[in-house]
Amino acid sequence: MAEAQLQQFLEKVRQLNAFVALSEADPAVREALRHCSHHQAVVALARQHGFEIGRRWGETAAAPAAADNLLAGPCPAPGEERTTVLARGEGWRLERIHSCSASSPAGFWYDQSEHEWLTLLQGSARLGFAPASPGDPGEELELCRGDALLIPAHRRHRLVATDGEPGCVWLALFWREACAG
Repeated sequence: MAEAQLQQFLEKVRQLNAFVALSEADPAVREALRHCSHHQAVVALARQHGFEIGRRWGETAAAPAAADNLLAGPCPAPGEERTTVLARGEGWRLERIHSCSASSPAGFWYDQSEHEWLTLLQGSARLGFAPASPGDPGEELELCRGDALLIPAHRRHRLVATDGEPGCVWLALFWREACAG
């Protein structure tokens, strides 16, 4: 590990330790932490108290923009997504999606005519899936960096939440025809 990465790691640990100490000393912070239901809520609570625990060590606050670096570029405004088509061909396209504290509008479901394979390169997110049949409650998945998922065409889904700054970076491949096996 390079010295700069070591320092980033140690700073992350210091921020986490300081937030833990605050939550142990302040009953109101501890109670607020108890009510956090997901990672993004904990990160937001820590940020309200001056701690930056959402950034993974090794990630910079503002990485220099570079066309060949999928993690570079400024974070979109909170609640927004930025989509860039990286490559396309007949019947397929590859996109980079950068989202920040984003979610689908209440009651909205994606119902795409394309298959979608995605992987989360940075951050964490929650996706919701509509019930597949009557009586099925549907499901919600928590995705973390490195997780990949195949969403078949017409599988209704929605974005429940993504991390705040530096945001989530997704790599998504869309295609219309079934994969040859």
